[in-house]
Amino acid sequence: MEENRTIIIVSVSIINNGKVLIIKENRKNIINKWNFPSGHLENGEHPFITAKREVKEETGLDVYLTGTTGVYNFFSSKGDYIMLFHFTGEICGGSLYFQEAGIVESKWVSIEELSNYENHKLREAPVIKHIVHNLLKNNIFSNKIYNKQLIKEE
Repeated sequence: MEENRTIIIVSVSIINNGKVLIIKENRKNIINKWNFPSGHLENGEHPFITAKREVKEETGLDVYLTGTTGVYNFFSSKGDYIMLFHFTGEICGGSLYFQEAGIVESKWVSIEELSNYENHKLREAPVIKHIVHNLLKNNIFSNKIYNKQLIKEE
């Protein structure tokens, strides 16, 4: 029997011309679900670095992190405890393409449109809806709330 784990995830709302980029994942346990570019924090990695790396791996885009909507805690469908750091970002380079296996589509949607997506179309829908609510209410905070004294950004 596999023991439940604590997993740290980082995701990014890339905002461009009033729209946000979402990706469709089609993986072993995630079938055709929309999500923000996201991924696991690697051992010793700062969430800022994870955010930029995951966006690049999943979309081909380079991002500048502009803020955060916060940290979200929840249990995954597998029963793992998830701590999700969510950032907002702007494109600062690269070009949109699918580099990572399992990413099958992307599109730009308004935040209002995303708020109306049916839950079964979203990965971890309650969390995404909470993030979208914060984006709509402009509950975006400075990244300065994260202590970077000991972190060297790339």
